Amino acid sequence: MKGFFIFATLALVYPHWNYASLILQGPEVPVEEGDLVTLECQSDLESNMTDVYFERFSKHLQKWFRVQPYRYGRYGYERYGYERCPFDRVSVSRELGSLFLRIYNIQSYMGGPYRCVSSDAAYPYNSSLPLYIPVNYMYEISVHREGVSTYSRYMSPQQDLRVRLGEDVELSCSVSASQDPEITWMKEGEDWLVPSSKLKLRSVRMENSGSYSCIAQHPTVSTLRKTRTITVTVLPEDAPWYDTTEGRLILMISGAGAGLLLLIMSVTVCLCRRASARKSKGPIDDQSQKKPIYTASTESLPSTAGDKQPLV
Repeated sequence: MKGFFIFATLALVYPHWNYASLILQGPEVPVEEGDLVTLECQSDLESNMTDVYFERFSKHLQKWFRVQPYRYGRYGYERYGYERCPFDRVSVSRELGSLFLRIYNIQSYMGGPYRCVSSDAAYPYNSSLPLYIPVNYMYEISVHREGVSTYSRYMSPQQDLRVRLGEDVELSCSVSASQDPEITWMKEGEDWLVPSSKLKLRSVRMENSGSYSCIAQHPTVSTLRKTRTITVTVLPEDAPWYDTTEGRLILMISGAGAGLLLLIMSVTVCLCRRASARKSKGPIDDQSQKKPIYTASTESLPSTAGDKQPLV
């Protein structure tokens, strides 16, 4: 009976011998792309922090990888094995009994679950609870006109839109962000707002000319806000076609195509002339020399240059 109690006590105490009791702490404010992020790993027990390291979970491979900075070797930056996740913008240091992971200029692909792991403890007591680090971002706004040709949509700069009187104009605003942003349209000098990614102007009039701004606001991070402004100019109904944005783009593409065609034709003519010149040249037929001259020969060749000395 006494032996049973000893065995039960050891069974309860043994897991705590190998219990890492690690706590991972991260930033308390939203993380934006390009920020400096610091993760701190602590232990509520007197454990050996020299055997602790950081890991990051890869959602593509569904596996944890050890986070390590790149190291500079003999042949430049050397990668670690596949079991590790090397970054060129991180540093790992131990200060005052804690382990720190600093991520400089964090990017969206660096986000995800992180944890600290002790190699001196047994699974599943060897790691801290995962800490998810979301990286918020918002890129530049793209604005294009709907209902036009494909080349106009992707090649037109869409800074100054020039349209004829009575045309329909539909502008579409899009932006890539970590979360779907709130998009609104507004016109400079007026107090109306359109809570939509599309702005539709039917049968435009002269008073529709002005500057229109597309505003994208991140839903959770107030500092992530982008604005793109486009100037709409309404031309008279009888304005020439080349004064419109579409007409100018057609002229630009036509000029570039004509220049390219002229270059191709010039190169083709040059190559044809060179090929003709090579074909017109035949073998060299020197009738003045009928037989070879040897070193020991006493014969001389007739000369028309007035040289009386025989060629030996």
